[in-house]
Amino acid sequence: MYWDLIIIVAIILVAVICLRRFSSFVYIVGIIDIFLRLVTFIANNLGVPEITQLVNRIGFPSSIPSLIGKYTDGILTTVLVWIFVIIMIVFEFYVIRTFIRKKK
Repeated sequence: MYWDLIIIVAIILVAVICLRRFSSFVYIVGIIDIFLRLVTFIANNLGVPEITQLVNRIGFPSSIPSLIGKYTDGILTTVLVWIFVIIMIVFEFYVIRTFIRKKK
């Protein structure tokens, strides 16, 4: 089943509907990508077969770019991945700006 796509679309819809600012959308995309990467890392490196089987059975993608590559092809994949990269650059800018403001 397409659980990975359903989960991602639902979270993005909630983010767009509830969190109307662009920065909120950027944070949600960053949080989702970090979460997916952590789940993949834990499943691959923890050494507990039950967790690995659970993650594989549910079908978690390893990251948002892998999710994009799974459901698109060709130039659309390239465009969407570059949009993702730009969103992650903005995410890094927001995180660094927050740390600089907290330091002062």
